[in-house]
Amino acid sequence: MSGIESRLRMKKKLANAADMQEILERLNAICADSQRRWGRMTVAEMICHLNDAFRVAMSEKSARPVSNVFSRSVMKWVALNMPMKWPHGVQTVEECAAGKGGTPPAALEKDLDELREHLKRFSSAPRDFTFAEHAIFGRMSSEQWLRWGYLHADHHLRQFGA
Repeated sequence: MSGIESRLRMKKKLANAADMQEILERLNAICADSQRRWGRMTVAEMICHLNDAFRVAMSEKSARPVSNVFSRSVMKWVALNMPMKWPHGVQTVEECAAGKGGTPPAALEKDLDELREHLKRFSSAPRDFTFAEHAIFGRMSSEQWLRWGYLHADHHLRQFGA
């Protein structure tokens, strides 16, 4: 196990039952009236964005890679390892963007149920499961993906006060 993977084991990630439970409980606080604190997405678009991101991670949806040496190295390391909240305003890939190539919202409760299912499947994937390459961060280990999954969900739940 590399030094990075060892440090990631101590940080919140979706493979940890308590961390997964935290995300699921925070999802329960999301409702149609949830107001964004930053960004342009509606709460329904945010849920669909998270669904699309997990679909891409599990190779159920494709996303065109937009990575470069900086995003695959420095940016990925900082995003997964530094004890800071992710910054606002970082653009996502078109395939996960509301109003572009992302999945349009249907019914909020249906989309939330779908997200809960994606989270459970994503977090319980065997450690030898081959995730897709991240469109921005490139190749990631299972441990890095599980860390990313927690941080990505956390970022967007904070966006809507959950």
